[in-house]
Amino acid sequence: MNVFSEFHNRLVAQLEALQQDGKLPSDAALDRVTMEPPRDLSHGDLSTNAAMVLAKPAGLKPRDLAADIAERLKSDPDIVSVDIAGPGFINLRLNDSFWRARVTDALNAGIAYGDSVMGGGEPVNVEYVSANPTGPLHVGHARGAVVGDALAALLEKAGFAVAREYYINDAGAQIDSLARAVHKRYLVAAGAIDQAEFDRMVADKDIEYGGDYLVAPGQAIAAEDGPKWVDQDEADWLPVFRARAVDLMMDQVRSDLASLGIKQEIFSSEKALVDNGAVESAFNELTEAGHIYQGVLEPPKGKTPEDWEPRPQTLFRATDFGDDVDRPLKKSDGSWTYFATDIAYHLDKYRRGFASQIDVWGADHGGYVKRMQAALKAVTGGKASLDVKLCQLVQLMKAGEPYRMSKRAGNFVTVQDLIDEVGKDVVRFIMLPRRNDAQMEFDLDKATEQSRDNPVFYVQYAHARICSVMRLASESFPGVDLSDAALAMADMNQLKSSEEMEVVRKIAEWPRAVEAAATTHEPHRIAFYLNDLASMFHALWTRGREDASLRFVHEGEPELTMAKLALARAVAVVIASGLTVFGVQPVEELR
Repeated sequence: MNVFSEFHNRLVAQLEALQQDGKLPSDAALDRVTMEPPRDLSHGDLSTNAAMVLAKPAGLKPRDLAADIAERLKSDPDIVSVDIAGPGFINLRLNDSFWRARVTDALNAGIAYGDSVMGGGEPVNVEYVSANPTGPLHVGHARGAVVGDALAALLEKAGFAVAREYYINDAGAQIDSLARAVHKRYLVAAGAIDQAEFDRMVADKDIEYGGDYLVAPGQAIAAEDGPKWVDQDEADWLPVFRARAVDLMMDQVRSDLASLGIKQEIFSSEKALVDNGAVESAFNELTEAGHIYQGVLEPPKGKTPEDWEPRPQTLFRATDFGDDVDRPLKKSDGSWTYFATDIAYHLDKYRRGFASQIDVWGADHGGYVKRMQAALKAVTGGKASLDVKLCQLVQLMKAGEPYRMSKRAGNFVTVQDLIDEVGKDVVRFIMLPRRNDAQMEFDLDKATEQSRDNPVFYVQYAHARICSVMRLASESFPGVDLSDAALAMADMNQLKSSEEMEVVRKIAEWPRAVEAAATTHEPHRIAFYLNDLASMFHALWTRGREDASLRFVHEGEPELTMAKLALARAVAVVIASGLTVFGVQPVEELR
């Protein structure tokens, strides 16, 4: 239960009753009414602006309308006080029994606690990673991969129908360069050239992709085809090596993603879009709608007339849809720009039923956001939306210095290197506590140390501590059913201390935290919440060492113990629920 949504619904019911009584006009904009935490939490648990936004159409002063609303709300058995603050805000305080019942909710729901119907099954396409298939995934890709995957899981928890997608950029000149590099590795494997000659070509920059990761693809083709392609013209072998190279690299990408706990359902090919005429189709639609023209753009900023030659281009009227300048769709040789193929791709997603689209890109694509949003708006008649999440680069650190773990893949550190160093769950969690558009350092020392500075350890330690408490309880009360179902039936009124009630209220916040994070497309909010919950639990556990009344296990007092264990288990349930969104396995014991 989202407490704020629940009481918003109860408030709206009372406002509708005021409409029936003639104290509010029937057309009053009830959709403007909010129910939120008060700015000062000492004022209560909930606060509403109802009187502020409805007073004018009702022809009343806000405080007078607030008094009418407050009188009705006082009849709610879960509300213990209603106060009018300032010009007419209404603050509510709920009784402790209501909050304690949320512990029961969490235990009964398990990790499904916090699941929401907010999304209403709306289809959402989340496209992430989409790295050029020219090599293994590197650390920079890891952040976008984890952010995209966590966002997809978060939206699913909030009730959306999510499709996870990878866009394969397999139609550009970089794939030709990849194919040529694989062909050279093939020639080495086939004995047509030696390694020294290959190294010379790399040094002379005759080969763009010289990393050792292409040794295996070259050997695989040599093993399968023998010397077939040694003496063939490039025109004959290039299409074959393009296709084979992409397939082999995508096998590596899928393997890297699987190591990170990611499995995307859809892999879309740029080349397939071009080949099946989708780009031409999107261009024709824009042309028919009057969004294409022949024109000459102003010189780019920073360019002098000597650097730049004006020429007619095929342009999309991007400025009509919020972009800064109009954008070319064709190159001087008549081929499509990357932008043209990207328009076709996003239109294809829309035609597949995804009016709501989310792309997770690297921060270096920031200048591309406005034009893509403008294009999608134009090509779908405003029926589709695109939210782009930009992920800043990741700086690996060790002993306070930038750290490079391996050069086996060329000049970058692979995702697999990082997973081998610290483990999948650590990689996933550490990528998430900061906003995706904020710079981040991945400190390998902190990632493996057991301290509060390690966000993974701090949250996992809370879960492991609770598992330890449950093991102690089972020893102290042998034969007693300590399952979540049994604990859900405990007398929660035994939870009386302010420290315990603080944790209870935090547990009750979880459903709202899920909906808020899903609404803003910000999975890092979940990390903030989990850290806060873990901090509250650790504080309660520590206080129990000094104050026996706050301990979880009380010898000879089974009813009291059951209630306190219910609280602890509810914390564990919420932590597990949040870690599931992150694709992280909660641990029962730390070693």
